[in-house]
Formats: sequence, C-alpha cells, structure tokens
Amino acid sequence: MPITTAPLHPGFIAEVGGVDLTKPVSASVFTEIEAALHRHAVLLFPNQPVTDEQQIAFSRQFGPLESSVVYTGDTRRRLRHDEVSDISNLGPDGRMLALDDLKRLYNLGNQLWHTDSSFKHVPARASLLSAREIPPSGGETEFADLRAAYDALPEQKKRQIEGLVAEHSIFHSRSKLGFTEFNENIRSEMPPVTQAVVRTHAGSGRKTLYLASHASHVIGWPVEKGRALLEELIDFATQPQFVYQHRWTPGDLVIWDDRCTMHRGRPYDEAKHRRILHRTTVSDEINSVERERRTQTAA
Repeated sequence: MPITTAPLHPGFIAEVGGVDLTKPVSASVFTEIEAALHRHAVLLFPNQPVTDEQQIAFSRQFGPLESSVVYTGDTRRRLRHDEVSDISNLGPDGRMLALDDLKRLYNLGNQLWHTDSSFKHVPARASLLSAREIPPSGGETEFADLRAAYDALPEQKKRQIEGLVAEHSIFHSRSKLGFTEFNENIRSEMPPVTQAVVRTHAGSGRKTLYLASHASHVIGWPVEKGRALLEELIDFATQPQFVYQHRWTPGDLVIWDDRCTMHRGRPYDEAKHRRILHRTTVSDEINSVERERRTQTAA
C-alpha cells in the first residue's frame, strides 16, 4: 500500500500517512518517502511513538549518522546511543536546567535560523526530530523553504550571489548571543569551513540558497559587506510566504532536508515546562563547495 502525502503549505512540507515507523520500513516504502522528501523538503509523520532504536534504524536508511557532540560543559542527559542528540531542557538528573546553565545558554542558539551542521566540512543531509514531551504552549519549530526563496530572488541578485562561498562557524552563531563557553576540544575539532551560498539540491535538481546563522562572511569580500549580504538573504528567505510553523504533538516525527531548508526553535517557559525531543542527523556525502563544482563540471 503506497504512502499518502498531504501538503501543509503551498510550497513545501507535507504530512505523511500509511507507514508505521515503529516497524522496519521496506525498501519500496522508503523509496516513496525519499521521493516525497525530495519534493516537499520537510515531512511530518504524526502518531509515531518511536524508540531511539527505531528512530536510528529509520534514519540510517538515509545514510550515515552523525554522533552527538558535547559543545559545552557536561550537563547533558546521557542517552544510550551516541547517534541520538538530546534536545531538551533537562540535566543528567532529569530536572529542568537552571536558566544560567551552560547547556541552556548554548541551546538558545537553536532559536536562530540555521541549517544543521553547516559548520562542519561535510554538513548534514537531513535531520529527524521526534517529540517525546511538549510544553502546553511555545516551543514550536519553524521551517523556511530555501528553494522557493531562491526562485523568488530578482535575477540581478541571483547573478550577484552565483559562485559565492561563505565561511561557517559554530563560534560565529553563538557569538551573536554572547556565548563563548565552549569545551576546549571543540575549538580544535570545529574550525571554520566554507560552504557554497547557492547550491544545486541533489534530490530535486533545483537551485537553492544555503544559509545559516553559522555563516559569518563571504570569502573574498570585505567582512561587513559579506555579512550584510548574508543577513539580507536570510531576511528575504524567512518572509512569511516561505515559512511554516510546526506545533508539536507528542509522537510527531519530522524529517527535514538540511540542504534546502533552514529552521529555528521558538521560545517557551523553560523554568516551568519540560520539552524533550530526540534528534538524529544524517551526514551528507560531500562538502557543498565541492559538490557544486562537480555539478557545474557535469553540466
């Protein structure tokens, strides 16, 4: 029986039915899901109370998974699998983090528009987030469609940004919030990397912007000029017509294509309510600059 897809936005994101992710997903059904992801960029699977093991098994069908990284302190909850990241406001004792806890301060960066792992040489292909416990209000996740945003750019702007390369760094995005308390090993293990500003989305063949709060400046441009361009592009790409806000329900699993979307979390009352989601991240195959060079050569 084929899966069903119901669009939730005129340009992207769809709700998927006809599949149970708590059970192994057959190759034929996975092919349908992957095609839907290429088309819609974000997929919502409601009523999927997956375990970490089931989420890992489904995620691995998209490719190799990243391992969770401790960026600051050591107050994260210990999960059984390195491939699963704890996206919550809880400490290792299961209690809500103090508002001045380093993990909480670091996680405030998730409220900036970003693309997962763009600060890594080989960034993310896709991310999967499953909702385990949700506050009564707030804590939504917003997604921006970067393919549609690129399509809507004036032709002059498309010509201006073609071939540009930006430097991405986790330190840059967190510096916007005044956060600098990284674990010492992170500075040596996460040096700045370059990513193409415009890339060809491998799943659909469409051109897309590739942006994030991690993007610091444009290589070869004066820093402030390049920074202003990147902010202009992010502002353009996050206009209401390109954005969908998802209000979480426990049991939701959402997958998004990091190669052609941005996302951000929304605030909630962290002192009163628990918010627990588990994320797995699928690694891309190649750096975006190198991929774009190969695409241009093949063309």
